[in-house]
Amino acid sequence: MAIDTHSETAGKPSGEKKPKRTSPALFYRQVVNELRKVIWPTRKDLITYTTVVLVFVLIMVAIVSGLDALFTEGVLRIFGGS
Repeated sequence: MAIDTHSETAGKPSGEKKPKRTSPALFYRQVVNELRKVIWPTRKDLITYTTVVLVFVLIMVAIVSGLDALFTEGVLRIFGGS
């Protein structure tokens, strides 16, 4: 006997109703409450993280550009481009 796992009612008790929607005011209060729990980075941390990301992106751009130039040269040599 197969169990229906793809239908919308699979795994739900038959008498269960949909939960009520949250009001916009309650949603806003919940968002503000969650944002108060966030540990925001200091200016020094933010500058460090930004620098690390920029250096990583520049390294990846250099690698991809180098590979692109290498493959372009190889294709031109194989197929005899001008």
